[in-house]
Amino acid sequence: MTMIYNARWVLPVATAPIEHGAIAIDGPRIAAVGPQSVICGRFPSASTHDFKNSAIIPGLVNTHTHLELTAMRGYLEQEESDFFAWLRKLTRARLEQMTADDIQVSATWGACEAVRAGITSVGDASDSALLSMRAIQEVGMRGVVFQESFGPDARLVAENFDRLKSKVGELREVESALVRTGISPHAPYSVCGPQLELIADYALSERLPLMMHAAESAAEEMFVRDGCGIFADGLKNRNIEWTTPGVSTLQHLKQRGILETQPLLAHCIRVDENDLVALHETNSKVAHCPKSNAKLGHGRAPLAKFIDRGIAVGLGSDSVASNNTSDILEEARFAALVARADRQVSAGEVFTTATIAGARCLGLGGVVGELTEGAGLRSIVDFGVCFLRPGCIDDSRSGQGSLSGRQSGEC
Repeated sequence: MTMIYNARWVLPVATAPIEHGAIAIDGPRIAAVGPQSVICGRFPSASTHDFKNSAIIPGLVNTHTHLELTAMRGYLEQEESDFFAWLRKLTRARLEQMTADDIQVSATWGACEAVRAGITSVGDASDSALLSMRAIQEVGMRGVVFQESFGPDARLVAENFDRLKSKVGELREVESALVRTGISPHAPYSVCGPQLELIADYALSERLPLMMHAAESAAEEMFVRDGCGIFADGLKNRNIEWTTPGVSTLQHLKQRGILETQPLLAHCIRVDENDLVALHETNSKVAHCPKSNAKLGHGRAPLAKFIDRGIAVGLGSDSVASNNTSDILEEARFAALVARADRQVSAGEVFTTATIAGARCLGLGGVVGELTEGAGLRSIVDFGVCFLRPGCIDDSRSGQGSLSGRQSGEC
């Protein structure tokens, strides 16, 4: 039986917004998207649900999060001015204080919170990726779960790499059509060059999506370029030798083969002209996390430059340990405001990063992030369509409005 959903606005994203729009659902597919008069005329016997002064949008996409850390909301506030201390306290709490049950509950809590905010697809990076994958599956979302890999000590590369492959094997036994397996060498300061090369080759040979934290902080830049600072001191205190690349983080990743995997790179705050060229030429993607970047005092990534250069960019909340909320509409609003230091990024541009562009960053282009005729029902009805309350999007036709308000939670 065909069902028609009407609203003041329908935002297909891939095409222009439709005032007084409607979508028709027939069985497992979207049968049509268009003006209410046209859709109701095509399906005169269909049941109709009118959302009145609301907007129907695709499910939002969070390209970078850590669901397993949801329980740490507010736990690291005192360490925010010291990134090394922040990382150390987080790592100790996760490894020494949280049980497997704690992590499972934390990840499920995070997934539920995401759905309530209209997020239907996530790119989740996790040391306990199997637990995160189960949480996402239980809640019914789509996404990619990136199994993290650590290892700054070149003497332990083989051991660390074997551990990663073992965990990937476990994930592949339970992954589904909705939730896929990926891999994540954590960051330039936590994974040595030889291990990065092995992981890059593994991603290519096994066709695994790859995500990595990159160019996030001044401390990371000092470590990669000059071989000094808190990360260098930390390795020295652990008697771990490190060869300084002497280049930017992006150029280091290019040299080690990571960019050949067309990775999703989280943050990318400290990038120069050569780095922007490398991102574009290698079809690498960026998970832009403006609120987390600001909260930890790392700075701002050049969102306008990413967009202008044709670099694929989606929005990420990062973990609630560094953000406090998992709200991609609020992330979009914040991103648009912060980007004004370079140029005014329109509501249309930033809304695209929250939907269709984010989907492409996760390899889900054409599946989620847009409302199109013929799209599968699962991506549209089972957490695939969001109904926004009045005031969420102003002046949608021009694409120059502002984003505000909250989702109704009906997805």
